[in-house]
Amino acid sequence: MTSVKRSFFRHPAAVAAAGASLGALAVVNGVAIFRGMESPWLLGTAVVSDAIAVALGALLAAREVMVADRRIEASDARLGAIVDSAMDAIVTVDETQSIVQFNRAAEQLFGCSRRDALGAPLERFLPQRYRAAHKGHVENFGKTGTTSRRMGDMTTLWAQRADGVEIPIEASISQAIEGTRRYFTVILRDITVRRTAEEAMQRSQRELRDLSARVLDAREEEKARIARELHDELGQMHTALKMDLAELRRGLPEGSNPALAAKAAQMGALLDQTIGATRRISADLRPLMLDDLGLADAANWLVVEFAKRAEIACDLHLSEANLLNGAAKNVATAIYRALQESLTNIARHSGARHAWILLGVLNGAIHLEVEDDGRGIAPEDLAKTASLGLKGMRERFAYIGGALEISPAPRGGTRLRIRAPLEPTPPEPA
Repeated sequence: MTSVKRSFFRHPAAVAAAGASLGALAVVNGVAIFRGMESPWLLGTAVVSDAIAVALGALLAAREVMVADRRIEASDARLGAIVDSAMDAIVTVDETQSIVQFNRAAEQLFGCSRRDALGAPLERFLPQRYRAAHKGHVENFGKTGTTSRRMGDMTTLWAQRADGVEIPIEASISQAIEGTRRYFTVILRDITVRRTAEEAMQRSQRELRDLSARVLDAREEEKARIARELHDELGQMHTALKMDLAELRRGLPEGSNPALAAKAAQMGALLDQTIGATRRISADLRPLMLDDLGLADAANWLVVEFAKRAEIACDLHLSEANLLNGAAKNVATAIYRALQESLTNIARHSGARHAWILLGVLNGAIHLEVEDDGRGIAPEDLAKTASLGLKGMRERFAYIGGALEISPAPRGGTRLRIRAPLEPTPPEPA
């Protein structure tokens, strides 16, 4: 018993607690000894044993309390070490939004020591324009009962360093109740580097899109110039040659030289074919009716000519032709080229026997839909780096504020849908 008592009673706090509860023990050289109760006679052995048992029980209870306190202290120390080792800033505030926890990463993020931050209002690290609104947001979050959520959703939040410099951050907030007090913990991450990289990438994409659009416009202008020269210059020369050849044929005496007459006839037929090929090449480069008559008439001519040459039945449904013909030049060109590219792909790759084309205006935007009953297009074909036609169309419409979608058609082929504004709305410059 003595060894047990020695091991339990060495802690002064435990001995004091037991002595206070019984008022009947003394400690001599670290050993608990019964004093009696200021009685002139000795108590019996049974009474002494009962007193010692009660004292031991009290000491055991005190020891359990001390062990629990030590475990809590150790747990708090581990939690504090974890919080301090976190790479993200962690800040905890109470209901008055005064800072009660400020980890090492927060010190680095805000350029402020923990000693200066603890007890300070959280708004010290917020830009002035956000302070009033932030306080209301935190109070509303406390009323929701939600334990945690991301702050700002998809928008970028801003914090303010101790030196007044603003930094973009991502943050999440959580709440916990201890007793009657509520605490809010915010985990913050500085996204300055990432935001700078994203802005640089977006700027680069806009610049590349602008460059692509200018290249396309320059190519269209060059095509229009070549088409106009083919139509005007070569057309006039062909007409002159045809008139001269006709005059030569009339000057030949009838029946005098059958071989020469046959040769002249062959030259006339070849000249007619050359005139037809020149007109076709000119129209493929840039249909003059697109500039002279408008999108609706040019699209109708393109579909009719395609059906003849490809021997594929085509159904064209046009609506709001006046609005289509009044579309901006670059929008009309983009729609026409998309229709031309779609029909070319149908003839080359689909093996279709029928095509359906819808072109009209709805809610101030041009809608084009091209569908076929061919073999369709596989997703891996769309991802090919060599598929520059579709990629070029997508970029063209993105630049003018439109959209392009390719999907399987109900009839088994491919469906292309395009929406474009009547007037272009290019993205904001970089």
